[in-house]
Amino acid sequence: MRLPDLRGSLAAAAILALSGLAAQAATPPPQPAEGPGGVGDRKATVTKRLLGRGTATTFAFYAAGDAPQAGRPVAILLHGWGVVNPQSYGGWIDHLVRQGWLVLMPRFQEVNRTRPADAPGIAENLLKAAFGDLASDAAAKPDLARVAMIGHLAGAPLAMDLAADSKTRGLPIPKLIFAVTPGGIASGPKSRGITLGDLASIDPSTLIVTMVGDKDTRAADLAAKRLLREAAAVPLERKLFVRALSDDHGFPALTATLAAPAGLDTAYDGGAIKPGPEPKDAKEATKPPPFRWSADMALTGEQQTLVSQINVARVDALDYLGFWKTFDLAAAAAFGGSDATALKNNARLADMERWSDGWPVKRLAVETPRPTPAVQAGSPAPAPRKR
Repeated sequence: MRLPDLRGSLAAAAILALSGLAAQAATPPPQPAEGPGGVGDRKATVTKRLLGRGTATTFAFYAAGDAPQAGRPVAILLHGWGVVNPQSYGGWIDHLVRQGWLVLMPRFQEVNRTRPADAPGIAENLLKAAFGDLASDAAAKPDLARVAMIGHLAGAPLAMDLAADSKTRGLPIPKLIFAVTPGGIASGPKSRGITLGDLASIDPSTLIVTMVGDKDTRAADLAAKRLLREAAAVPLERKLFVRALSDDHGFPALTATLAAPAGLDTAYDGGAIKPGPEPKDAKEATKPPPFRWSADMALTGEQQTLVSQINVARVDALDYLGFWKTFDLAAAAAFGGSDATALKNNARLADMERWSDGWPVKRLAVETPRPTPAVQAGSPAPAPRKR
């Protein structure tokens, strides 16, 4: 036998062996039918609306038919930088809608045309307009007493900024902030990123949960703990730090990266969702100011790579047993008047169930953040943190 033929045979044998191993490998646990992280109402028809005009738009998703008498709880989903199509989070959105939520995703960024510093103001205006548009919608019927914010990557500090300004800006005060793999925080006044405002203004009754993965951890860890620390008015018993752990025991492996909270569902493609008819009494739109480009509008190479990973991320057990379930349990605690201590002690929180061969999936690591050291009387005040 010729050497090239031998090499080809060996390669084919290796592929067959790997295929056999994959076929025999343990599979991840399936999504529960009901409860936290569960599928929910499979029969529900999902209403998909695009509120606003032009680039100033918010996607709204909710189950068709009249809402419950009390209204629907509201999940405000703040996307990662450059991830403006809701299909990238379609799996999570579908889960929330089938659990009875009204989901709002303000498109606060026009890719390569929006400065990060302008994002909080844009998101604020979009949400105000969206709540106004939905106020008379009997099927949407937002319950402003049950509002939660989900922020991914740059959306996490943005959620914190919006929550800090909610009292003075006319937005509903969120009961829960769920910041997943946070990032994109500006390190200084002239640097690229979301500039944090006075997070000490966040309402003390807010429940704040930050969640990261164990891959690409350092930046997300630092950002998550900074957000918890700077929300100084919120007591420690209302804060929680959660880490999802990668697990390659079976196939496909579960890998907790920065892109892990995303999960593609093309049924939520934003390009297929068209705005409704222009209201008869709508005022003529004012002409926008002239566009002026600046370097911080463009996605960096690293951001482009991350966006590409997010846009093809698949839904797996890290989603429905990790991120989704944690949010569901946290929302139940926040809306029910409970705190992070009770949430941490809930046995269902850390449990990730079992692979098909009975081996347990690595559990979530759940921590209460450490208290910030107090400044003793007579000692010099600490230097201000650089932003």
